[in-house]
Amino acid sequence: MEYVFEMPKEMLEETDKKGRVELLEYDSQTYDDNAKILHKKAWVYLPYGYTDSGKYNILYLLHGGGFTQDWWLKLFPDTVTILDNMIAKGLCEPCIVVTPTFYHDEEDKNTHDESRCENFRHEIRNDLIPAVESKYAGYSGKDISEENLIKTRDHRAFAGLSLGSMTTYRAAFYNNFDLFAWYGPFSGCCGPFGNHDVEVERICKTLSDGKEKGYDLKYMLCCNGDKDIAFEEHKDIMSRAVEKSDLLVQGENYDFFIIPGGVHDMKAWQLHLYHALQLFFK
Repeated sequence: MEYVFEMPKEMLEETDKKGRVELLEYDSQTYDDNAKILHKKAWVYLPYGYTDSGKYNILYLLHGGGFTQDWWLKLFPDTVTILDNMIAKGLCEPCIVVTPTFYHDEEDKNTHDESRCENFRHEIRNDLIPAVESKYAGYSGKDISEENLIKTRDHRAFAGLSLGSMTTYRAAFYNNFDLFAWYGPFSGCCGPFGNHDVEVERICKTLSDGKEKGYDLKYMLCCNGDKDIAFEEHKDIMSRAVEKSDLLVQGENYDFFIIPGGVHDMKAWQLHLYHALQLFFK
């Protein structure tokens, strides 16, 4: 695949082969000392021609700090147009895209507590995936037993931007590696206050522990603009992880896409998504 540094114009033109976006509601909890019950919402993109008897790969896609499930598909409806065009032009297979939120509720999005990133691992495993895959036609075939969800990990991807990129590492990669085989961290790994040594260690350990249990990394596409506030930490951590682990192989199951002059904005994140979907599920 050849990377581009600007979204191709034809990706933003309306197509008559439109997918649809539905609201999914499900129950979860805070998974902390409060043990509060939550009523959660996620948006679900279903590709043009979706049928309940089909089998679709699923991408779980996160927003950044201070936003909610509305970010990708509602606040930026051109994301839906990009998905429609990518599928219509055969750049990626028809897939389902789910945009949840790692915040507990509308009020919680004002918190600056980054522990939400790692804590979200419980909701992903226990509530979100079961809610999505008991309703929609994923490769799990609506069998949401843990054993079956693990068996179908090759058909599940996780990506996110900014604080959602940190959540991609902490909730999906480090803690649910048996459920996802494809990853797209867009803009950052540990934020300005993180410990690079700890992250490098966790990345390498996740890969080696996974290999021992028979789980491989199909692909991790890290993305960032070189003028993005999260670029330096992300690049440093991943460069060191590639040096240290023989399970991250440039061009084989890993790459780091850099936009020259790219910043911390939606234009960059949509471009990251555009590239990730051309690599995922191959």
